[in-house]
Amino acid sequence: MSLHLKGLHQPPLETFKKSGKQNRSFQASWYRNNSKWLEYSPTTDAAYCLPCFVFHNPNVVVGQNTFIVGGFRNRKKHLQRVVDHFTTEQIANNRLQLKATIFVVRYLAFQAIAFRGRDESFSSFNRGNFHESLGIVTFWNEKVAEIIEKVPKNATYTSPRIQKEILHVFSAKVKKVIWEEIGDAKFCIMVDEARDESMKEQMAMVFRYVDAEGFVKECFFGLIHVVDTAALTLKKGIYSLLSQYCLDIQNIRGQGYDGASNMRGMWNGLQALILNDCPYAYYIHCFAHHLQLALVKASKQVVPISHFFLTLLFLIKIVSASCKRNEQLKVANANEIARLIDLEELETGSGLNQIGTLQRPGETCWSSHFRPVSSLLRMFSSTVEVLQNIIDGAIDGENRAEGEDDGWDGLLTTVISFCEKHRIDVLDMNARYVARRGRARNQPDNVINEHHYRVNIFYATIDSQLQELNYRFNEDAMELLRLSSALEPREALKSFRISDLCLLVKNFYPQDFTDYDKQVLEKELYHFEHNVVQDPEFKKLKSLSELSQWLVRTGNSEHYKLVYRMVILVLTLPVSTATTERAFSAMKLVKTELRNKMEDDFLNDSLMLYIEKDIASTFSLDSIVDDFEDLKERQVPFS
Repeated sequence: MSLHLKGLHQPPLETFKKSGKQNRSFQASWYRNNSKWLEYSPTTDAAYCLPCFVFHNPNVVVGQNTFIVGGFRNRKKHLQRVVDHFTTEQIANNRLQLKATIFVVRYLAFQAIAFRGRDESFSSFNRGNFHESLGIVTFWNEKVAEIIEKVPKNATYTSPRIQKEILHVFSAKVKKVIWEEIGDAKFCIMVDEARDESMKEQMAMVFRYVDAEGFVKECFFGLIHVVDTAALTLKKGIYSLLSQYCLDIQNIRGQGYDGASNMRGMWNGLQALILNDCPYAYYIHCFAHHLQLALVKASKQVVPISHFFLTLLFLIKIVSASCKRNEQLKVANANEIARLIDLEELETGSGLNQIGTLQRPGETCWSSHFRPVSSLLRMFSSTVEVLQNIIDGAIDGENRAEGEDDGWDGLLTTVISFCEKHRIDVLDMNARYVARRGRARNQPDNVINEHHYRVNIFYATIDSQLQELNYRFNEDAMELLRLSSALEPREALKSFRISDLCLLVKNFYPQDFTDYDKQVLEKELYHFEHNVVQDPEFKKLKSLSELSQWLVRTGNSEHYKLVYRMVILVLTLPVSTATTERAFSAMKLVKTELRNKMEDDFLNDSLMLYIEKDIASTFSLDSIVDDFEDLKERQVPFS
């Protein structure tokens, strides 16, 4: 009866279904070679073991039911397993052996540790991080150690190729989770490029989106090796990745870049090329980069500011020129801290009064101009002491040759004089602003001094920054941000601007709302203002991301679908490129000078696990074993 229902029989050869890339089917010759046990069902397009089916034990271990319940379709693999007569115990041992390898691969990837060693032979005393870590696992797990000792050397599944395959399985599963979370939702792309240790140009891709629970996610989705940084090349790389994972370009609602000309160009830049294909993929320059670049611009245009930072950079180079001078600076700083503590001018406690060093200003690092000034003010006395030591010791040939053009005495004396003058003036100006803001001094010198710093430097710098910010923020971007701010909870408490939100939909998101939606939007906003904005819990919200989560959690996202849709669209606007910056920081940890020959795929998979370890850590070892087994044919079965 059961056999009849299953439809088990030996049908004509032409009825066998074709499958696979090579269009193969079940062969009649297999019947002749395995006529005593093999049966085929055209209904399920699967083969079955006839004795296993007839004498099936319902308590059999899961995994052996393949031959009985679901049938098997990978004929070559399953037939070979039957011939080899693998037992349940052998398969369980195979899985345990592979899980140990997967555990070590995951650990090394999470910590950005190199896998390979210089000498991985069995006679080596240091076989590299992977084999040494696997040795720790076998030391504490006798069962794993026993299995690994018994398996043939060509079937240990610990080779570099296997390690990379396991890493790729992890990476593919992470990308699948991100891809499934995005689905058909709107999302933002954030892109940046940098060179890796082997001088390859790598483009980091990050997706910003809102998940089903209302949380804003910024997920790294991989590196793309590009031959150059031309806008068209970057566009092709982005589109290739999106099409590979079936992500619709028309769902892009934001573009975030670092502000380089090849990215933000109005005519031929990357943002313009994508806008041509998707007119609602609005480009917003990273706010942090805006402020930093405006400051850098001002530091170059205002002569006194430019002079100050050039002198500061030169001073830092002098003091940090050798290990000896760095040591002198640390000793002088420690002595100064001890002196101030004795005078009770410094507070003591955990983490306070750390011995530091002077920091260099840079044009791309955020806060890079503020920190060098702060470090110089904090260590000014110690810096002067080191400079004086250099002057006093300038009698040897090395120092005399190093400063022979102008002489150490004149050059360093000028530096010290400059720093002392600016330190006193800046601190004096700051103290007077705090204590007596806006009140003039009676002394003529102080009046001239204040006018110089307030008008010639402070006002000039502010004007320069404002001009640069106005240049970098175009009118459309400013209008989009202004209208979007009406959704911010803190703004809504002051004045919930219904007219601005209707204008936001009309001018910037007409494709995301039907004509009917636009008609009922104003009424929904009116009810939202009176029923939601006045809620005591709403008043506790501090950001738009908190509002998104709260709307989902309370069910208001269903009651006010149009409002929630607007919240999602605004949240997909890029506000920072911090995630892409973190990707390149991770790349420096993974692809180091000693690992500069890493292939692109290996680097990409390693970064996926290191950056998105929160997602990767949710995968069970068994799930990785199953996906690893399905990746290609294996010599031994794992299920």
